[in-house]
Order: sequence, then structure tokens, then C-alpha cells
Amino acid sequence: MSVETGTRPPATADQAPNTVHVIRRDGSVSPFDAGKISVALTKAFLAVEGGDAAASSRVHHVVAELTGQVEAALLRHAGPETALHIEQIQDQVELALMRGEHHKVARAYVLYREERTKAREAAAPAPAEAAITVKGADGTVRPLDWARVAHVVGEAVAGLEDVSAEPVLAEAKRNLYDGISTDELALAQIMAARVLVEQEPNYSYVSARLLLDKLRGEALSHLAGTPRLASQDEMAREYPAYFRAYLRRAVELELVDGELLGFDLDRITAALHPERDLDFGFLGLQTLYDRYFQHHNGVRFELPQAFFMRVAMGLAIREDDRESRAIEFYELLSTFHFMASTPTLFNSGTTRAQLSSCFLTTVDDDLDSIFQAYKNNALLAKYSGGLGNDWTPVRGLGAHIKGTNGQSQGVVPFLKIANDTAVAVNQGGKRKGAACAYLETWHVDIEEFLDLRKNTGDDRRRTHDMNTANWVPDEFLRRVEADAQWTLFSPNETPDLHDLFGTAFAERYREYEAAAERGEIKVFRRVRAVELWRRMLTMLFETGHPWITFKDPCNLRSPQQHIGVVHSSNLCTEITLNTNSEEVAVCNLGSVNLLKHVTPSGLDTARLEQTVRTAVRMLDNVIDINFYTIPEARRSNLRHRPIGLGLMGFQDALFEIGVPLSSDAAVRFADESMEHISYYAISASTDLAQERGRYQSFEGSLWSRGILPIDSMQLLIDARQGDALDVDTSSTLDWAPLRERVRTVGMRNSNVMAIAPTATISNICGVGQSIEPLFQNLYVKSNMSGDFTVVNPHLVRSLKARGLWDEVMVSDLKYFDGSLGQIDRVPDDLKALYATAFEIESKWLVDAGSRRQKWIDQAQSLNLYIDAPSGRKLDELYRYAWHKGLKTTYYLRARSATHVEKSTLRGTDGKLNAVSATPAATAPAASPAAARPAGPVPSPSPAPSPSAGPVSAASPSPSAGLAPSPGPAAAVPATPPAAQPESKELPKVDDVDFVATEGAACRIDDPDCEACQ
Repeated sequence: MSVETGTRPPATADQAPNTVHVIRRDGSVSPFDAGKISVALTKAFLAVEGGDAAASSRVHHVVAELTGQVEAALLRHAGPETALHIEQIQDQVELALMRGEHHKVARAYVLYREERTKAREAAAPAPAEAAITVKGADGTVRPLDWARVAHVVGEAVAGLEDVSAEPVLAEAKRNLYDGISTDELALAQIMAARVLVEQEPNYSYVSARLLLDKLRGEALSHLAGTPRLASQDEMAREYPAYFRAYLRRAVELELVDGELLGFDLDRITAALHPERDLDFGFLGLQTLYDRYFQHHNGVRFELPQAFFMRVAMGLAIREDDRESRAIEFYELLSTFHFMASTPTLFNSGTTRAQLSSCFLTTVDDDLDSIFQAYKNNALLAKYSGGLGNDWTPVRGLGAHIKGTNGQSQGVVPFLKIANDTAVAVNQGGKRKGAACAYLETWHVDIEEFLDLRKNTGDDRRRTHDMNTANWVPDEFLRRVEADAQWTLFSPNETPDLHDLFGTAFAERYREYEAAAERGEIKVFRRVRAVELWRRMLTMLFETGHPWITFKDPCNLRSPQQHIGVVHSSNLCTEITLNTNSEEVAVCNLGSVNLLKHVTPSGLDTARLEQTVRTAVRMLDNVIDINFYTIPEARRSNLRHRPIGLGLMGFQDALFEIGVPLSSDAAVRFADESMEHISYYAISASTDLAQERGRYQSFEGSLWSRGILPIDSMQLLIDARQGDALDVDTSSTLDWAPLRERVRTVGMRNSNVMAIAPTATISNICGVGQSIEPLFQNLYVKSNMSGDFTVVNPHLVRSLKARGLWDEVMVSDLKYFDGSLGQIDRVPDDLKALYATAFEIESKWLVDAGSRRQKWIDQAQSLNLYIDAPSGRKLDELYRYAWHKGLKTTYYLRARSATHVEKSTLRGTDGKLNAVSATPAATAPAASPAAARPAGPVPSPSPAPSPSAGPVSAASPSPSAGLAPSPGPAAAVPATPPAAQPESKELPKVDDVDFVATEGAACRIDDPDCEACQ
């Protein structure tokens, strides 16, 4: 049952340069032959099912499908500088069998491989190392220096527990062949360590250090102009000289600002810590290598400490004592206590220092404004900005156009152009442009807006790439709970609704309804609020969009409500800043790594205060240093100076203190940690106001009235007018002195806090994203940098302490998709502590978010997880979030009732899409009594789309199992029509499609999705 296929070593005279080859175990090279995969698979099935299966058309069909999948997966990774060993091909065959749920066949195949391995090891002679030569990038050929390989691997394992050089060297040796390139030699060592990560998480650090050796070779060779290598020990001595050479070269290439050469480089280089290059896990360093490090013609020449120092120097460039500040900033970044946002890491210290993360715009109701918005989106996205566009002012379908005496086609055709603009601009070649369109729930085009992400209907009225969000006023949800009517208007006839919120909005909205009754408004439509809510939830379930965000809490608690209105949030729903035709809101983000600020006994408040104070200064500096691509953004940012300090590693911090996320203790910790961050951040901004001056629009703000974020909660309570609002307003710190100081001294920044998703920077720091629960304890994570096995190191440490970490546990975690729930020998306390996202009741996430929200002047990117979704669960969950005072929600991450939605996508390149396949404990819905007052519980069902075609309903819909609600309910489309073969593997996070419709639930770390990077 062996498989012999191949990869691509350097082409010889008889090998076409584009032909894929395979390295056999004896080092020889043979052409790739997919037929051998089919033969091996057929033998495997016959070994299990008997010889009669040879005549089975079913077996032939399955073998053909699996062969195609394996071949496509191999060819996808077989580049001109890579070589696949025969073992890698057999690994892919084994993976395909597991994904296809052919467990008995896979087991037979695995056992056969093990038997053959033992037989080969017993009979194999010692390898002839002297026969192997290495081909350099310049074409020179030299003998393999195995002693250096052994030294580098020895350095890589030094100081790490439970790792050894021997298995890495043995695995690397198996992947060598005569004439191997230097890049392939480095890759062989890295891959040798990577395959061991699932057995011992510390091999992730080993892999990173081996990648670091490759990076050192690239950087030193580029700067020297001739091939150069250096071990970690050698590099530690060379770092100061390297940094100077790197800086000169980067300035020469016009990549880095020449002003950095004016720093006191003796002080700067003396502050570098080369040993911190060893602190990265593989995913973190590979991410930096692929996307962040400076390069020339694809050759990286920026090492990690040079990267952090370049960012720090860029942020300190206008400080009075810029060397001291740069070193202070460098210390924070290089120790992972705080990490700046991706645009800041990309561009700080460069010739185009666009450092801001988020831009928010309002599009006015005229062609000049609309097409200016497209241009602004392109310019803002060009340098890594994420976009939030408020489209509510654009008149609706059928509205009168005075200039042409015609009728409007509505907002949707313009959104299609915005979608295509975002796709066309790829953020400096580093990530795709990304945008989110917002529309208020009273807009007459709202029903068609809900359908924008559907795969059916008129494609000219679909936006398959752009995110969408629903900007929901409180009045709408009141009517949902009262089962009342809701009226949709065109904004050209009701223009002031866009700028009103709270009681003023509700009163004016009712006046417009009365005017419509009198015939004074031409374009309007009445719907049952419950029916529209049902449709919103249905589309959220089906397509993951539009996200549900709440207009009134964002405005009623906004510190800047004296000079404007928050018309939308941003791409990731954590920014709540004013926008208008004159100003494009800008926010400058960074995140505290909470794991670095806890001990087993709790929060390290002294360390946290120090970090927050420095971080706020760094973020404030961004505003003055920033390269602004449009004047409206510059005007807004300099006038109001908003920043968004957030956090990441919340789940890791809970692991460290031993608190399960689904507990009151975790909710209290969320409250405590955010209160301290809020206190220190506000205090730091006040200190900066004293040093540098208040922001220009301070007078009249909530800050100037002594109203802090915790105090603004009362404004929301008052506006809800007796509606159920279940919020906690307690505090533990003495806020009175700070409140008075803010009122009298002022604030440097109009807004200070926002919790971003941190999808990429958390990878760099090696912690969990933002405030997210753990996805799985063991899984394969995919992003633009590749596929990475991720093992929860906290879990491994706990299991080791109890003598439970062994090969059987690894196999059990694989089988149960990273969940401990069904592994009997794991104690209950560990099952609770390491429960995964879909094993945690969503109520806990909302409760923790509610406690944080009272301290935050902006919002938080709060993803919601729901197991076996139904209409009742979605209704309860989202209204619970509203009643708990949340400002916004982000992605709905849902898992179907059967939890076996794995499939192979036909019509693609054969890439296997994998989803967790083993049933897990269903997360109970929030208690109806706690979640909402008495009222109807709508069951989502779609209203007809103006241009939708037929969609089949083939799996449980979100309305399944609900008591009927008034009004007709259409079938809920939940899966594409073609059933696909199920498969089983480590859950692969890029393709998570828990509800089997396009985009249903967030595709966590989708390589093609940059929404929250």
C-alpha cells in the first residue's frame, strides 16, 4: 500500500522544469504518478473489505475522489523551490482517508506504514551523508555540512523542555537528496520540527528558531552581497553591526525613513536584545516573515529585533528624547506586553507611515459624494486601512430624482461598486482591501440589503466580498418585543432620522409615520417588526451578514455627542466615532497582552499600569506621525485624536489563573481587568493633555462634564425608559479623583479604548485572539502564511502535571476534534477549564462583554458562538446582548445540529474543507427569563428577495423546532443543493463552514479573509 509520487528538485537535462517529482527513500528522484496513489488506496480498501470489493463501483468512485483530492493538495504546495518526500505524500493519503470518515481503511493504512517503517529501520544501512551536495542560490554546489545542521538544530532545542535534537535531525535527514537547494535544506529542518508540534508544543519554538536561521542567512547574505550564514550565538555578537547595515540598506532602497539614521545608533543598538528572537512560536515568526519584514525582490533582510526597533523608532521620531522613548517602546513590543496594530507594524518608520487601522465614512445622497467615497475607500485601503461606510443617507429604490425626473435604483447598485473597489485595492500587496457597509434598519432598501451576501439572485445586486452590518435603533427592538409594525422610509424624505438617536429619534420617527399616513411621504413600506427581525436573523444564520450593531447605545454613551453623531461602526465593529461629509473618522489601535499581566494569583496591576501608560503614549504619537491619504481623515484625526487601546490573550489569562470562561469568576475577571485598563488609559490620556494639550473639541464633551464611560451607562439607562436593561454598574477603584482631574485638566484623546479582533498580532505574540474563547485545544490553523498545527500549551502543561499527556491523549484529541468533553480519563475540572468555544454557553460571552462595555468609551469586537442554532436561540441571544447594554456584535460563529458538515468542494482545486465533526455538548441558550421581557419569539424565515432565485432547504434551519409565530414562514435555505462526501480530520480553521452555506458563520482565519487581521 505504499505510494510513490514526487516533488520538484532542480531540473536536470531529462527533467522538464515544470514537472513535479518525488524523492524516494533511497534519495533517488522519480516523476509524479497519481496512478500510484490510486493503486495504494485501492489496496487499502481491499485489505479491509476483501477482494470482492475490487469489482465495486462504489470503491472505484471513492478511490477516484480521494486520489483527486490528494493530488490537488500536493500540487498546491509543490513550488519550484520545494520538494515533497514520499512520506509527505503518504501523510496526505492518510489525511484524506480520515477526512472521508474511512476510519477502518485509514487505520489499516497507518498500521501498514508503521510495519514498513520498522522493517526499513531494521534493514537500512547508515546513510551516505558524504554523497549529498547542496546547491546555492548562486548556482554553486558544495558538500552538505551536516555538522552545521546539527549545530543549528542543537541551538534550536536549547533551553526548551521535553524536546530533543535527535528526532528533528532524523526526520530532516530523511528529506535530503543530492543536489538539494539551500532553501529546501532549511525547509527540511523546519518541517522536521513542525511535524512534532502535536506531540510537544515546544517544538513550535524549535521550528521558529530553525526558520530564524533561514532568515538570518537571507538577511546577512543580502546585506553582504555574498552568501553568509550565522548561528544564533554568532548573530548575538553581530546584531549591532547588522542593524546599522540593515538601516542603511533600507534607507537606500527608500523603504525606511532616512530620519532613522539620525538617531543615536550607539544607544539604539546597545538596547537590542538578540535573545528575544528566540521567543517566537512558529506561527508568529512565519507570519512576520511572510507579511511584515522589510524585503527587496522577495528577500527578507529585517530580523525580528530590527523590526521591533524600526517600529519603535518610527513611533518616537517626534519625541524630544527620541532615543529613550524608542527604547521604551521597543521594550514593550519585543517582550509582547503590548502590540501595535498591523498597519503600524507594516508602516512605522517607513517612507509612507500610514499607521491607522480604521476609517469610517458617511456617504451623502449625491453622485459626487458617492464616487468620492469610492476614491477615498481606495486611497485609504491602499495603505492597510479597514473601512466602515455609512450608506444610510443614499435614497432608496423608487425615490424621486429631481434632476432627471426619474426614479432611484436605490443604494444596492452603489454598494456593488464599493464591493469591487475593495477587491481591487489590496492594501499594498500585503492583504486584501476590506470594507463594511452599514445601513439603518428603517431604510426602505433594508430587505434587499439583507440579501447582499446571498449566492442566489441577480449578481448585479450582490456583494460577495464586502461585509455588511445592520445599524439598529432601540425603537426597532421595542417594536419587535411589542409585535408592532415598523415603517421603512427613503432617507431623502426623512433626512433628519439619520442624525437622531434615543428619545429624539423615536419621537421624530413616529411623526414621519403619521406623515406617511396622511400621504405626505411618497416612498415608504410597513412591515411587522417581528418579521423583519426574523429575516435579519435568518440572513445572519445563512450568510453570516449583516452583523447586528446597536445605534442608540453607541451614541448615547459617546463622549463626542456634543459635536456629531456615530453613524456606523468600522470593519470590525469596535470603533464608534462621529462621521460627516467633512470628516472621515480615524482610529489608531493597539492591544495589551493580558497574559503578560497576570500571575497564578491574579492581575499584576503594577505591570499593567506601566504598559498601558506607555501604550497610550505610543498610540497618541501615531496621530501626529501618520501619513494621511485624504484631507478629511487628517482633519478629523488631528481635531479629535481618538485612539483604541484593546486587549488580547483574555482566554490565556484565564488559563493562567485557573478560571473557566463559563463561570462567574471569569465574568468578574473581565470586569476587574477592564476597569484597571480603563482607569490607567484615561489617566494616561489626562497626563498627556497636561503635557501636550487637550484635544481641540474637548469642551462640551462628556469628559469635560466629568462623565466617564462608567458614568455614561446611566445615560443609556435613562433613555431606555423602563425597558429591561440588565447592566452592572459596580466598580472597585476610587474614580472620584480621576473624574475631577479629567474635568479640569482635560483629555488628550476624544476616545481611548476599543477592543479589536487582533487576529494577526495575537499570532505574533503567541496568545489567543482578543477576548475570544478557545476554538479547539488541537487543530490546524490556516491563514495567508500556510497551515499550522496549534496545540494549547496550557492544556499540555496541565495534563503533564497529572501524568495524562501521552500519545493516546494526542490521538484522542484528534479524534474528538480538540475537545476534552468525551475523554473519560480527563478530570472534570480540566474539562471545564479547557472547554472549547462551542461547549461554552453564549450567555457567558455576552455577560463578560457587558461587564467590559461599561468601562469602554467605544466598543468591542464580540463574536458569538452558538451550537445547533435555531431561531429561538438566535432571537434570545441577540436580544440578550441588547438588554445587556452591548454596543455591537461581530460574527456569528455557528455549528449545525449534526455537527458533521465537512465536505469536499467540487469545481475547485480539490482542497479539502474540514470542520469539527464530532458532536459536542450543545451550548444552552440564554434563559428566556433572563434574556428578555415577555414578548413574541420570532422564528426566522426569509421574505422573498426582490431578485432571489430558488434555494433548496436541506439541513436544519434556524427556525427548526420553534413554536409557531404569527404570520407565514417560508422555508429557510441552509445548505447548497449538492450533497458532498463527509470527511474527518483535525478541524481546519480556515474553512470552518459550520452551517453549510456560503459564508454562514465566520470563516475563522480564512486565508482569503482579511476582515480582522
